[in-house]
Amino acid sequence: MTTPSRRKAFTIVELLVVIAIIALLVSILLPAIGKARDQAKLTQSLSNLKNLGVAHASYAAEWNGRQFTMIDDNIGKYGDNADVGFQAYAAARNGRLHPGVNFGTATNADGTSGSYIWTHEAGALPVHGCAQPLVMEPSNGFEYWGSFRIPNVRNFNVYVGNKFYDPVFYAPKDTIVLDAITNRGQDSANCFDDPQEYCIANFTYPWGFIPAWSSYCMSPAGMFAAQVMDEDFTGSPWDLPGGFRSPAMDQAKYSSLKTHMLEHQWLQSRRAECNTNIQNDIGSFYESCEPFYFNHCWESNPATLFYDSHVETVGVRKAERADGRVQAQDGVGLWKRNTPLGTDGYLIDYGYDFAATSFHVLTIDGIKGRDILAD
Repeated sequence: MTTPSRRKAFTIVELLVVIAIIALLVSILLPAIGKARDQAKLTQSLSNLKNLGVAHASYAAEWNGRQFTMIDDNIGKYGDNADVGFQAYAAARNGRLHPGVNFGTATNADGTSGSYIWTHEAGALPVHGCAQPLVMEPSNGFEYWGSFRIPNVRNFNVYVGNKFYDPVFYAPKDTIVLDAITNRGQDSANCFDDPQEYCIANFTYPWGFIPAWSSYCMSPAGMFAAQVMDEDFTGSPWDLPGGFRSPAMDQAKYSSLKTHMLEHQWLQSRRAECNTNIQNDIGSFYESCEPFYFNHCWESNPATLFYDSHVETVGVRKAERADGRVQAQDGVGLWKRNTPLGTDGYLIDYGYDFAATSFHVLTIDGIKGRDILAD
């Protein structure tokens, strides 16, 4: 007689060994997968900036080498501040206002269509600030606004995809802004899917209608006339008749060292999203959360486009070290501390840690200056 064969099975010890091996493999692979995803998002952001660099070149080719601008070159001759200057500009033209900030055309809920434009009428939203590259002095009570934050307006997006909410203007890691765009449109629509020039977004803010700014900002220092950013000049662009004159891109003396565009939010190596300090003092452009900015942390490493069209990440530590080295030599550094914005520069006092730099925003000599040093 033959003995019946027994069905083999795993013992509890063997199962535990298999589970332990699987857990070990998962613990090894998950960080690698996370890093791969993170790198893919960074690569996409650098690609966006590369495409925007091409758009800047196209703009310059059509406008005799000039950079994108939304303000009259000679607006400074009409007054010593924005409120006076824009009114005097209109008075000199029989009441015709300075061209407004055009976000594009869209169809309203009632079926009517029209262009969404911020005009420069007295008492209107602080559009005086949006036309200037950067607000050096308060306009209607608002500081730090400027066209450097909104490259996706119609004046420039016609060189990209002719849409305000084109994905090329938004970094994949800019989750706060992306959430606003994809979930806060008219009837909760995704504004990226809207085929119109502008998507009507129902954002709710103390100031009324505000769009979702681009993830990328231009260098306002490079958008002013170079004299405005001279280390010995302590006034504002309104103190110079040609202070707002848009310089040509080929004026970049150190084109591989002068930043042109970068991620405005702290996105790379981010440890926190919402900056409650800004939100409590100034308010939030994204209802429940105002992000930290690129210059708010030592570990910030924004994806960056330079004037020579190359892209790379530029760490805040690297920019601060470069500024410190130059400051030790000439006592000045690479960015201006004596602008009307004060020694704190561009919202440094709202930082995450002790990072203290306004590189890219307040570069000395503007387009002719440097934000980093050659390795």
